[in-house]
Amino acid sequence: MFAHLDALHALAGLLVGFLVGLTGVGGGSLMTPVLVLLFGVSPTTAVGTDLLFAACTKIAGSTVHGWRGTVDWAIVRRLASGSVPAAVVTLVIVSGLGHPPRAASHTMLMILGVMLILTAVATLFQQGLARLAGRLARWLGHRAGTTLAWPTMLLGTLLGVAVTMSSVGAGAIGVTALLMLYPALGVSRIVGSDIAHAVPLTLVAGFGHWIIGDVNMLLLVNLLIGSIPGVLVGSHLSTRSPDRVLRPVLAVVLLVSGYKLLA
Repeated sequence: MFAHLDALHALAGLLVGFLVGLTGVGGGSLMTPVLVLLFGVSPTTAVGTDLLFAACTKIAGSTVHGWRGTVDWAIVRRLASGSVPAAVVTLVIVSGLGHPPRAASHTMLMILGVMLILTAVATLFQQGLARLAGRLARWLGHRAGTTLAWPTMLLGTLLGVAVTMSSVGAGAIGVTALLMLYPALGVSRIVGSDIAHAVPLTLVAGFGHWIIGDVNMLLLVNLLIGSIPGVLVGSHLSTRSPDRVLRPVLAVVLLVSGYKLLA
């Protein structure tokens, strides 16, 4: 087992896990561009491997949130009813693009770059967008959750396509959209619901990529070896880190990564 341990990949997992624990931004926004830009992994393999990587980490996170009662299961069901079928349809389309997937790789690279830029914007302006949505909801006299089933399902559908194609979207973008749809709901329940929804989505999308042949299991194991202690340390330090400094820095990193992928 130790003969197959890749220290650089484990170190990448450690760094990404640390940043995820520290900032709460989804690992796909960080791990996939690292694999593509620094390690030269093909976009399809990077996306497929990262989806199963995300599923493993999200299972632990959703377990904690479920135990604490910070998951709104109605929101999770609405999101999943749109995202899971969308992921399956997207996988069928991706598999039909051919293997070796030259066309699929180019498409995924473009989508990944766009999603990283959107994630950077969501990361930077998340709190402001949530406050704006809250004021708008109060102005309209709208009670969150009463007529939001279809918009939430539509959001799930969009996330299903985006996550399956790029492994990005279920973190900062999903949380920001949910904060705007459900401004009266506590942030901890929004985050918990988003993490819980990411489990079935990343599992379905990840196993679909595995069936297609876009998952490197050895790479996955190496990333998980580093990410587990990284998440623990980052989560422990998150309350001591200035959010006003971390978010702009992280947004710049995501913007640069997105630009590099699109250039």
